[in-house]
Amino acid sequence: MSTGVQEAIDAIARGEIVILTGDRLRGGDIDFCAAASLVTTEHITFMATHGRGLICLTLPSERAMGLGIRLINPSTERQTGRPFGNSIEAREGVTTGISAADRAHTIRTAVAPGATSSDLVSPGHVFPLITRSGGVDARMSAAEGSVRLCSLAGVGDAGVICSIMRDDGEMARLRDVQPLIEKFNLKVCDISQLSEGAA
Repeated sequence: MSTGVQEAIDAIARGEIVILTGDRLRGGDIDFCAAASLVTTEHITFMATHGRGLICLTLPSERAMGLGIRLINPSTERQTGRPFGNSIEAREGVTTGISAADRAHTIRTAVAPGATSSDLVSPGHVFPLITRSGGVDARMSAAEGSVRLCSLAGVGDAGVICSIMRDDGEMARLRDVQPLIEKFNLKVCDISQLSEGAA
């Protein structure tokens, strides 16, 4: 394991946010990533403030099915290739569902040990992405990368990601967020370094 990847794994294990690069399906977009099992109100607020993209819960397909989450469009017709499941909300413990605290609660509820579909309602304000079996070796995207990173960190097999936009609304590249990396001491990990072959 390279030094950079190990630093990212250690950061995720400590409950920190890292940056994932190398998504081959989205033209170089970059994402914030945190462990779903450790997500807090502060994580969601940070992602919404500095990332500005859609905040998603990433789940392996087996876990998603256990929660009653299915692909919105499993067919090949009118397919974008984005593996979104039906949006969710915690059945209990939320108000409007959209606040940072409510979204963090929904995510923790979904990934809690023993969680089932009865713990969730739909539609909601948390957007699941269902990853492929085979992980980053099957699909080199931020969703699979986040699940792999969290698994390596020993904090479960689900992540929270948020794509990062610049102030002008265009999608950010790593050079655009260097001041943010330095200010918050964020670790950076390329998804390609998380493949089974690279481990």
